[in-house]
Amino acid sequence: MSNRPIILGIVGDSAAGKTTLTRGIAQVLGDENVTVICTDDYHRYDRTQRAELGITALHPDCNYLDIMQQHLSLLRTGQPILKPVYSHKTGTFEPPQYIKPSKFVIVEGLLGYFTRGCRDSFDVKVYLAPPESLRAKWKIKRDTMKRSYSPEQVLAELEKREPDSESFIRPQRKWADVVVSFYPPSDEIEEDNSHLNVRLVLRPTIPHPDFIKILELSDGGTESAVRLGLDRDMGKPVDVLEIDSHATAEQVSKLEKVLCQEMPDLFPHCSLGGNLELGKITGTTDEILQSYPLALTQLLISFHTLKATHVHHF
Repeated sequence: MSNRPIILGIVGDSAAGKTTLTRGIAQVLGDENVTVICTDDYHRYDRTQRAELGITALHPDCNYLDIMQQHLSLLRTGQPILKPVYSHKTGTFEPPQYIKPSKFVIVEGLLGYFTRGCRDSFDVKVYLAPPESLRAKWKIKRDTMKRSYSPEQVLAELEKREPDSESFIRPQRKWADVVVSFYPPSDEIEEDNSHLNVRLVLRPTIPHPDFIKILELSDGGTESAVRLGLDRDMGKPVDVLEIDSHATAEQVSKLEKVLCQEMPDLFPHCSLGGNLELGKITGTTDEILQSYPLALTQLLISFHTLKATHVHHF
């Protein structure tokens, strides 16, 4: 059992940024060490059937959660699975894939924490919660560019899915160890995602790095681009780490140093270690931009995933 895979969950609503986050984490852990699974593959109905039945992909009844749970249990013990494959391009199913788990398994999707059995399979649980206005913008951009929808169709779909988002997706936030919310610095929705701040809710369900050191290093003023505070999330006390998009390279390297001191395996992946790939996002005109808040979020989640390899759950 000591060599069993470490399973990281990344749950959030449609177009909440799961894939972008996953990509950076997989890069830190080493793509060759990571198996990525999208739980959309466990849909029970294809796109046409969903339309006929009047059910959305977010509804538990529209997904084989029992099979997903069974597969997660198998992966957790290092066993292979025959995973279904759902194509977002065609809205239909393709032949299943034989998947052998790597050292790390990242499971991203809509309903990963919905059942107790699924939740128990994860070593680290992350929930993505961008403001709804920003998520709508991301969804329109993605679905028009990659899934050949019109903006009107995407907005209609968002409206149709809202009751299920409210009932089934958002309540899963309470099970997460880390809640990630990227948000624009001001009320206007920025065109450019590299200017988003991030708010990280750190629950005491797993031990977090000792960020107090950073606060001792910073001037502690409210204007600081990196802030640590106490708050309540869904009624429970939590630590909150906020990183603004205008954080300087110096402030970022202080945070990286804290992470690398506790987890030396991370060092080659920090900008300190010369990695400029983290925090990469595609801008509105397809140029590649870098976001410090995203890079640090990817590093923090990688930190927890690596830490889980040292804390075996028997």
